[in-house]
Amino acid sequence: MAELHQDRAAATVPLAPLFVLWEGLTADLLERTAKFPKASRFTFTQRVENLVIDLLELFAAAQWTSGALKREHLRASDEKLLRLRVLLRLCHTRRLLDHGGYEHVARSLDEAGRMLGGWRRHAAAAGPS
Repeated sequence: MAELHQDRAAATVPLAPLFVLWEGLTADLLERTAKFPKASRFTFTQRVENLVIDLLELFAAAQWTSGALKREHLRASDEKLLRLRVLLRLCHTRRLLDHGGYEHVARSLDEAGRMLGGWRRHAAAAGPS
């Protein structure tokens, strides 16, 4: 019964804005990668999808932790976000993503990067917990 009470309490806590943004971007990118040709399935598609989902998990973990663990989740997120940017740029160069789709995704990644930077600064200022 205590677990049910905790779940209800957790459901009332607002989600981090970056997590909300990333949920939408995840759905968008999964739709886009589903249209990549089969020849790219094990190179680009799988890597993009794994990074996107890894980031969603890291943002969720960062939201529910504190102190050094939160900072580590956010640092790992920053690294994966950089890898995703490079990979998506390569997808665009190889014409797996059209120009309009790439622009949309790149803008969303820039916004996510700014939000992540702010979250990291805030977590660093909070100090050890």
